[in-house]
Amino acid sequence: MRASDIETLVAVGRPDIASDGSFAVFAASRPDLAANRSVGQLWRVDLPDGTPRRLTRGTADSSPRLSPDGRSIAFIRGDAQGRGQIFVVDVGGGEPVQATDAPAGVDGFDWSPDGDQLAFTARVPEHGRYGTVEKLDAAAEAPRRITGVRWHADGLGYLADRPAHLFVVAAPATDAEPFYEPAAVALPDGVPQPERRVVAATARQLTDGSTSHGGVVFSADGTEILTVPDDIEPACRDLRSRVIAVRVDGSGSREVLPADAGLGISDLAVADDGAVLLLAYETGPDGIDFVAPGVALWLLDAGGPRRLTDAETMDLGEVGSHLTPVGEDILVQDRLHGRVRLLRIDRRGGSVELVGGDIEVGGHAASGDRIVFSGAVPDSFGELFVLEGEQRRQLTAFGGAAAAAGIVAPRELTVDGRDGYPVHGWVATPGGEGPFPVILQIHGGPYASHGIHLFDETQVLVDAGYAVVYCNPRGSAGYGRSHGRSIRHAMGTLDFHDVIDFLDGALESDERLDAARVGVMGGSYGGYLTAWIIAHEHRFAGAIVERGFLDPVSFRGTSDIGSFFGDEYVGVEAEAVEAQSPMAVVERVRTPTLVLHSEQDYRCPLEQATRYYSALKRGGVDAELVVFPGEGHELSRAGRPRHRVQRFEVILDWWRRYLPVG
Repeated sequence: MRASDIETLVAVGRPDIASDGSFAVFAASRPDLAANRSVGQLWRVDLPDGTPRRLTRGTADSSPRLSPDGRSIAFIRGDAQGRGQIFVVDVGGGEPVQATDAPAGVDGFDWSPDGDQLAFTARVPEHGRYGTVEKLDAAAEAPRRITGVRWHADGLGYLADRPAHLFVVAAPATDAEPFYEPAAVALPDGVPQPERRVVAATARQLTDGSTSHGGVVFSADGTEILTVPDDIEPACRDLRSRVIAVRVDGSGSREVLPADAGLGISDLAVADDGAVLLLAYETGPDGIDFVAPGVALWLLDAGGPRRLTDAETMDLGEVGSHLTPVGEDILVQDRLHGRVRLLRIDRRGGSVELVGGDIEVGGHAASGDRIVFSGAVPDSFGELFVLEGEQRRQLTAFGGAAAAAGIVAPRELTVDGRDGYPVHGWVATPGGEGPFPVILQIHGGPYASHGIHLFDETQVLVDAGYAVVYCNPRGSAGYGRSHGRSIRHAMGTLDFHDVIDFLDGALESDERLDAARVGVMGGSYGGYLTAWIIAHEHRFAGAIVERGFLDPVSFRGTSDIGSFFGDEYVGVEAEAVEAQSPMAVVERVRTPTLVLHSEQDYRCPLEQATRYYSALKRGGVDAELVVFPGEGHELSRAGRPRHRVQRFEVILDWWRRYLPVG
């Protein structure tokens, strides 16, 4: 796979299924170099074995949800200003109808049980900011007064001056008369010309004030909307969530789950019988313990929340994980050894594996015994599947283009570390006899994992002639909670040993891997561990430190998660923090190092890179700094496609110079 072949990486989003199980809808998207953005549309497939067909022709249509009667699909599409709005289209296709006109776009939405209304959350900009006053440039806006412990978020920017509020709007009819551009008419002085309408109904705002709201789910009877408020803390970070139910008629709200329940919520759902279900983790006595959080399934009983799954052995916190109620059971995703399986959980806590093996399950939906789900597999970035009983069928073939571009199948490997602990990972090798230069690739997180899905980062390096070694050291997700928590207040210890031991085991396992020619690279936490490694090991021909967590001290005051991340991972005592800081040992680095970063990265801010790079140069290290404008922390996964290709070009150029294939 070449860098430009990222266009073949088709992602399949969370699907939905008709109530009678007769068809499913889903969104598929991919990077497009000509458009320099991600593009995608909605698709429909008749079940159980129909041929998928494109249903819409928008630029970036996403998040389809079927109306309760199965006749319409609500989804997100950019309006004329590029703001994501809710549109509604007939299930048979046709021209979508715009339902919302939110000034900052829509975040999430839900259908009312009767299908007459749509509830949604949308950010409400403070007057005078974000284009609310025509021709007022952002640089000329009034100063911001910040009084809380957090003020920005990666991929968004400032928070307090645009809280997310809850709205309801009447669902538009897909066969209604469209609106037309009004013709100019002579009117008395001071009377404005009529404006063209874009939506049939005006949305009604249900919440106000400085509190934001995340998540929107109708109650079973349709009289309330459940949502998770988010208040910016005045003094110290608090990860505990609360749930409120807001009356649709605007008459008020009630608390469903208080913050003192001690749960951090990532998803909520309401079953047909009205039961409230949560994906949540216990935040500890201080309300900020998030290390290997142990996300579990919870049921809200009369006496409070009741956990249904074992947080120590099941990991339901994969990015994008969500709940699908099926009668009295619930479908959930569980991370396990680089895979993501689909489980069915009953309200007594019993579990059954529905989908396992070499797959990373994404979204899912169910109707009776028929389940549709998206998933990534070793030879495809995303496909749609249907499951009936034990029969699983793949309904799409999006991976064909990537396969035609050329991909290799990594070899799975487990290595016993120096203390006997098993370290699990993979080795991807070019075709031929070698010997091949080797790149040690380290994932972010740290509570994340390398997986079995088709991974462009690895495939591009293999295509260029490199063997790639990658593993899930202690601190990673998918191997039990104790595995993930083992590096809390001990970063750069067990994790450092695990990746080095896995590298040595991989080199010993295949004589085609050249142990004398090895490089190391990683992003985010992987950038941290790369910087830590090259301060303690001088065997590497070169290194790439990308978007790294490099100085825990300055991270506290600059990162969007600085109010809690470092405290929980490296602690608060100055001596302990220094003992885990790459900046504290940067003078030991001798390895030629490329520092990659994004200009608008608020997760690991740019100052982490510039200060680290400056220290390398001061120490006489052969170092370069490359900064991508207009990008955030997610550049390698969701950045502009041309920047993603240019990033690969920078990486390959660095390795050609310091770790040549020849």
